[in-house]
Amino acid sequence: MQPIQRRSLVDTVVDRLQSEIASGAWPVGSRIPTEAELVAALGVSRPSVREGVRALAQLGLLETRQGDGTYVMASDPTEVALRRALHDADPGEVFAVRRALDALAAVQAAENGDSEILALMEASLSARQDAADRGDGDAFVEHDVAFHLYVVKASGNALLGGIYASFVTSLRNSITQRRMGSMALAESPDDQHEALFQAIRAGDGQAARDAALNIIERSEQLPQS
Repeated sequence: MQPIQRRSLVDTVVDRLQSEIASGAWPVGSRIPTEAELVAALGVSRPSVREGVRALAQLGLLETRQGDGTYVMASDPTEVALRRALHDADPGEVFAVRRALDALAAVQAAENGDSEILALMEASLSARQDAADRGDGDAFVEHDVAFHLYVVKASGNALLGGIYASFVTSLRNSITQRRMGSMALAESPDDQHEALFQAIRAGDGQAARDAALNIIERSEQLPQS
């Protein structure tokens, strides 16, 4: 048997900081307390706090900005790892995984039938169309991303939501790179976003799956701008 190792103060600091992030006490995008405040709150030395913050920065959960403080960048190290893997992945492989995730989300959203999220989904779809009509590319991208995230949320599958969260940057980049074609497609009857929404609202899992896959396939075919 190996002797039990005593945990270092730095390990304890890391656990406490990560607990604050995971619990939502420090939301993503927020600035955490200063080093002096953490020293006082945790009752440990400045070096221990500094090393703990550095460890979480290396995991991608925190980011220290010179002269501005330290900010929460993510709440889950697994999500960060997936995001980094996606950054280096072949685009074809990313689309293949997204096809599987979007299809599953669409089917489960249709089965779940969450009326509150359906209302949010419909509002995002309407805002997306308005943005396309007035040629506002940035707003179009944001509402398009929001619509797909609401589909995932409507599935009621927390694990799927956690995995899909790592695709948000990839999804936003993909839509941004193809937004001219996507906005033009949104003006035509060939756009399947409305069909996806209607299928989910009707509880038709097969139609929702088909629409979700059609959206991915058409997106792959659009030229990058």
